[in-house]
Amino acid sequence: MSAGAEYEDLIVEREGHVTTITLNRPERLNAISGPMLSGLSRALMAAEADTETRVIILTGAGRGFCAGQDLADPAVAPDLTPGAKPTDVGNVIERFYKPLALRIRAMPVPVIAAVNGVAAGAGASIALGCDIVIATRSASFIQAFSKIGLVPDAGGTWLLPRLVGRANALALAMTGDKLPADEAQRMGLIWKCVDDALFPAEVAATAARLAAMPVKALAATRAVIDASMRLDYAEALSLEGQWQSKLSASHDYLEGVAAFLAKRPATFSDR
Repeated sequence: MSAGAEYEDLIVEREGHVTTITLNRPERLNAISGPMLSGLSRALMAAEADTETRVIILTGAGRGFCAGQDLADPAVAPDLTPGAKPTDVGNVIERFYKPLALRIRAMPVPVIAAVNGVAAGAGASIALGCDIVIATRSASFIQAFSKIGLVPDAGGTWLLPRLVGRANALALAMTGDKLPADEAQRMGLIWKCVDDALFPAEVAATAARLAAMPVKALAATRAVIDASMRLDYAEALSLEGQWQSKLSASHDYLEGVAAFLAKRPATFSDR
């Protein structure tokens, strides 16, 4: 039985332990509106509070994942009148995109980006900020910021070099070229590219697999890996020990070891 909630420019449903958040402006390739941006944060907060949610899928309606920020939105649209006061796009980043990106990165459950079509600009950054990115073979990723005189945002400048290295990050960001999904997988930008016909089943199977795993440990794995990027080797080893102390006191550790010794499937319940 699925459960839904009403959000403007979003569809939010939970089926079992999997909550799917669908960006829903298909006529504009799910370009980000103000209501979508605020709704996405609220939907993530609701999923975080819902103890039945063990995995989140973020995807798009129609033929695109997300074309990025809608440049016609009053919050970012410049006043083209000569001498008009400039629009402060950085304020939008600080007030809305930064909290959203940090929330995705701190969710207590895994977040899958199911990229069903073009992911451009902030849409690409949001997808790449998720834990696992699965894309259709027809999908593509575009760092479109340079084409309008801006730098990558919504976490793009942090994510790109860590995923594909400085040379590739700069080339993608400066040229704004379209990167097909199969090339994105080869480059290490995303985890997996699958044929369009196999995409729904692949996403569903991955979500179900993660939901059956010890999701508290999966979220901790994200936190440790992210933190390791600013630590030296000894500090990373210490952080691993700190997390193992926390996790080894959990029910899931006891259940996992007991199931392993008894040669039976484990039933994980921590969150």
